[in-house]
Amino acid sequence: MTSVDIISKLPYAPPFLFVDEILQINDRGVTGLYKFPEDSFFYSGHFKDNPITPGVILTECMAQIGVVSLGVFLISSENNENVESKRKIGLSSTEIDFYKPVFPGECVKVVSTKEYFRFNKLKCKVEMFDMEENLICRGKIAGMISGEIAKNNAE
Repeated sequence: MTSVDIISKLPYAPPFLFVDEILQINDRGVTGLYKFPEDSFFYSGHFKDNPITPGVILTECMAQIGVVSLGVFLISSENNENVESKRKIGLSSTEIDFYKPVFPGECVKVVSTKEYFRFNKLKCKVEMFDMEENLICRGKIAGMISGEIAKNNAE
């Protein structure tokens, strides 16, 4: 499965898609990139004279790359080529510590390591870095991934 394939299966669209590229992915984890556009809607009010990326958006970016993208890969790996999962995804818990801000126009790298995936629950240790490898935030994110299986060539 390519980066483009995984991103196309995510249940998000701009302006709420926070995944630009998947650099590597396997059954143990995922690494991906996202560049926060300078004209993103949330910068106009957070904060009006010194815009920074809200922590909830950083958490969402970490979840989309580190849990949802990995979940799509894991579910797709379990299914054969003739089936497609209609995924239902829900965040079940987050525990994130923040260390430095992300400013408009910055690119971040998210590195996620799977702790477990069982009974449709995926829990990962997730870290976010700037392009100079400085730690921005880290924590644990868990979510439920389930869905119906439908044949691609169904009537």
